Amino acid sequence: MDAINVATVDYHTAGHAFRIAAEGVPDLPGETVRARRRAVPAEADLVRRLLCHEPRGHAGMYGCFLVPPDDDGAHLGALFWHRDGYSTACGHGTIALGAWAVESGRVRAAPDGLTDVVIDVPSGRVTATVRCAAGRVESVRFRNVPAYVLARAVPVRTTYGAAKADVAYGGAVYASVRAGDLGLTVASAALHELVTAGREIQRELADTADVYGVTLYDELGVDHQRSVTIFGDGQVDRSPSGSGTTARLALLDSDAPVTDAFVHESITGARLVGRVVDRGPEGVTGEIEGMAYRTGEHRFVLDPRDPIGPGFAIA
Repeated sequence: MDAINVATVDYHTAGHAFRIAAEGVPDLPGETVRARRRAVPAEADLVRRLLCHEPRGHAGMYGCFLVPPDDDGAHLGALFWHRDGYSTACGHGTIALGAWAVESGRVRAAPDGLTDVVIDVPSGRVTATVRCAAGRVESVRFRNVPAYVLARAVPVRTTYGAAKADVAYGGAVYASVRAGDLGLTVASAALHELVTAGREIQRELADTADVYGVTLYDELGVDHQRSVTIFGDGQVDRSPSGSGTTARLALLDSDAPVTDAFVHESITGARLVGRVVDRGPEGVTGEIEGMAYRTGEHRFVLDPRDPIGPGFAIA
């Protein structure tokens, strides 16, 4: 095994980590970001495992490889990854990339006002609008690809009882289930039960759609919900999930037009704010607003003598 030496810049958005691999990643072949996702070479996937798995990462680690955009219409491309592979979308990561692009100077921004950072991701082209004041990033909102409803009231069975799942696309496919219908509430004390239910719902829906995440939610008031999204193989999103929030907007808007800001709170209490900004034949276009903060800059290495290699994952 060859030695690996990778530099990263780390952020968190609403509490969920995002690791940007800025240096030391092998070339990723393909004409588009979507094509690159389909053909990640083994040497690049080794880097993903190194950055995600313990002892350098953790079960919920998320990040991206920076890649060229699909054409000159975007500033950069991003191939998102997590412990189990590569996702089509990552909303909290898109917010982090917007902040990073301005703070690093990758995209020039006025010290006061709004700057668009256009990013090609596997689900399509998204735009992160970065608001600066006195030369500092204050917030980031991103406009996602159109979101739409795939299925309503699909019966699911879990250890905690039966419920109905609503399935929507928001850059990735999410199933939404009211936690109370399973006798649960979205709280840290119930995390084990929520993860178990999320995994069981994902398996139940395997024949309905390729569900990336299961969002279990509590309704806290008009246009205010708390949720936890279980993604991959039982990983927990610490944030309210940017693309998951977009899927929630599609479902809510199909019930009644969403005209006000939708406050989406995570199991940790962190918040993102979603708005419907357009409706069209492809679905609703949502903007999700939050803030990303830099948590560190790192250089990770793999000694070829290390018997653990790129690391390990414990469920």
